[in-house]
Amino acid sequence: MPETETAEQQQQQTNTQVQNVEFDEAQQGIDQQSEVGLDMFLDMNVNIMVTVGQTQISFKKLLQLGPGSVVKLDKSIDTPADIYIKGAKFATGEIVVVDEKFGIRIKSIVSNTQQPNQ
Repeated sequence: MPETETAEQQQQQTNTQVQNVEFDEAQQGIDQQSEVGLDMFLDMNVNIMVTVGQTQISFKKLLQLGPGSVVKLDKSIDTPADIYIKGAKFATGEIVVVDEKFGIRIKSIVSNTQQPNQ
């Protein structure tokens, strides 16, 4: 059977036509159309995720959790929370209360050089 597949593959390869393609040179910089196009993103909403810590527990302990259970996280109370946008760390901040809801006060913006390799 493999010999038949090989013969079929060879037949397909000999019937395949290859053409050269030429591309125009890419322009340097941003033109006015690009700048106008970026404006549409300014009104878009993005989800922000804030993490105060994490931990690992066994599946057995997970099944034992219930109302009133406490799970100890890896960060101390003084450590800033991490703020993520689309899975990438964006900033750090401190948890605050705003109108009886949780909020976050930005303390620092994380630069690309500070990001761990993902």
